[in-house]
Amino acid sequence: GAGGAEMAGIGGPAAVRAAQGGLRGAMGFPTGLLFRQLFEKVSCTYTYLLADVETKEAVVIDPVKETVDRDIRLVRDLGLKLLYAANTHVHADHVTGTGHIKKQLIGCRTVIAEASGAHADVHVKEGDTVTFGRFGLEVRATPGHTNGCVTYVLDDQTMAFTGDALLIRGCGRTDFQQGSPNTLYHSVHSKIFTLPDDCLLYPAHDYTGQTVTTVEEEKRLNPRLSKSLNDFIVIMSNLNLPYPKQIDHALPANMVCGLQDMPGNQH
Repeated sequence: GAGGAEMAGIGGPAAVRAAQGGLRGAMGFPTGLLFRQLFEKVSCTYTYLLADVETKEAVVIDPVKETVDRDIRLVRDLGLKLLYAANTHVHADHVTGTGHIKKQLIGCRTVIAEASGAHADVHVKEGDTVTFGRFGLEVRATPGHTNGCVTYVLDDQTMAFTGDALLIRGCGRTDFQQGSPNTLYHSVHSKIFTLPDDCLLYPAHDYTGQTVTTVEEEKRLNPRLSKSLNDFIVIMSNLNLPYPKQIDHALPANMVCGLQDMPGNQH
């Protein structure tokens, strides 16, 4: 009767898909995953906190030095055990907070790509997994913005953290820091665009107030990466972007977990 029709309306395709997905909850997130997206307004950087609700084991991605206290307070408020503070790459526009977090949270280890050449407790490469509780982040090498860029893919492929390789309707610049438009194009098309169409993509930055996109959206709508390789190279070669504001102190700092100005730093 009418009740049944109403129920169907409430449920809808999303509810059916969530039920079929098994571990996917109402928002499309896996059941048992705690997820927080945080923002640093000077460099427009997103920091991500993921945790297993049952074991309380957690990982933070791309923390910023200026907002470390906020991140640590949240970890403590939620009763989490932070296992890893990971970077998607060596950032040029802000100083990373990974080293500062590690100093304050016992047992936390810093993570960055081996290809970056930067200091960290754990160096990851293509195919590695960063594990927290029953969840894991698969490491996919996505160089081109820098040679040490990685994308972290949640093991059920419902979400991925793309760093600067892929932004919402954009991508990271390729005109310095080992940048290569050819390399970036192949990275995005082979490592990110091959994920499921409905996989949620969370970038390291956004300058327009958008927070998330999907593989399908970017394949169809990204004004740079939906084009041919040749068109992409032309676009990226003609951006004429300004020199990043914080690069001269950010790059040296980020090679050593953001701790180059700490007294007694041995890195």
